[in-house]
Amino acid sequence: MHITTVTENLNLGDKVNKRTNHVFVFLEIFAHEGGIQSYIKDIFRAYLGLNQDYKAEVFLLRDSPDSLNPFEAENLKFHYFKNQSPYFGRLQMAAALLKCLLQSRPQQVFCGHINLAVLIQTLCQPLGIPYTVLTYGKEVWEPLKNQERRALTSAEGIWTISRYSRDRACIANSLNPKMVQMMPCAIDGDKFTPGFKQPELVQKYGLTGAKVLMTVARLWSGDIYKGVDVTIRALPQIAQVFPEVKYLVIGRGDDQPRLAQLAKDLGVSDRVVFAGFVATEALMEHYRLADAYIMPSQEGFGIVYLEAMACGVPVLSGDDDGSADPLQDGKLGWRVPHRNPDAVAAACIDMLQGDDQRCDGKWLREQAIALFGIDAFQQHLQKILLSPVMKSI
Repeated sequence: MHITTVTENLNLGDKVNKRTNHVFVFLEIFAHEGGIQSYIKDIFRAYLGLNQDYKAEVFLLRDSPDSLNPFEAENLKFHYFKNQSPYFGRLQMAAALLKCLLQSRPQQVFCGHINLAVLIQTLCQPLGIPYTVLTYGKEVWEPLKNQERRALTSAEGIWTISRYSRDRACIANSLNPKMVQMMPCAIDGDKFTPGFKQPELVQKYGLTGAKVLMTVARLWSGDIYKGVDVTIRALPQIAQVFPEVKYLVIGRGDDQPRLAQLAKDLGVSDRVVFAGFVATEALMEHYRLADAYIMPSQEGFGIVYLEAMACGVPVLSGDDDGSADPLQDGKLGWRVPHRNPDAVAAACIDMLQGDDQRCDGKWLREQAIALFGIDAFQQHLQKILLSPVMKSI
């Protein structure tokens, strides 16, 4: 090892200024579509718009190098570890991550899922590198295993998307709420915009002259909390006031036969349209078909509510979940007991009558973009990266 001169020290300082500031570690981003994946993509979209002096390394356990990645950039470098053997892939990622931590000594490591928290703690703690755990929803709503809970409580900080998720996680796992910082979901107002109902889609789904209620959700038997069955049960009452009402359900899953049978039993099968899977890029045109977006659910946040609002569509959610944040405690939409068909029916009738300010599509969009647009998200990310909990290194 040679002794550095003053000049060499200055050069070394320049290199340190360009070193990795942040390391992100996720299970996957590109292999599947979903709320978590969309949220992570928004983080990277915002990160790329921050100070160009920031540099991050991203480690992806289940994604492969041939993934279509629009975020690869000089200050955002991705590493992929998808392997036929999950164990070997995890081992490879752990080795590469340790090498990165030893060489770069990043300011902060962001652990993208509780299932990775023990690994991140094991690597970061001995090196004195602080880490933050990103939480999204129900994965931390119940008591965790002891090792995972220790990894969470040992973190310098925790991100979550809503007050509801924060409160449930803290109660279930005895966490200090002061450790938890809000990083809510975002909506791309350039992508989701109001517009006319496309005649081709109206004809395709048989919606001519109809008042259209819509839900976008997985139709899995394990996800009945989404409330599609509750909305179907509400249809007979709604139809008494709006005989032209139809319910467009976008999504797929093993629960669809049960839901179809329920509609048949209630005599409303002609009013329920199962559209199946719709790709993300085609969702905007489908939101525009809706006169009201209905999802009496239990969500960690509910990005779909923002998507609908950005398209100028009034929204209904459950009243005991993270949707309180996008709906601003009812200021921007209807919140009802999530398993109560009578309450859903009454709210839907109210929404379809359209007399409430929450039905003003222009106003609704303005509010959603101001609070949750990409610009607001980017400002929030900047603030949270520089917040005091991140400066104890």
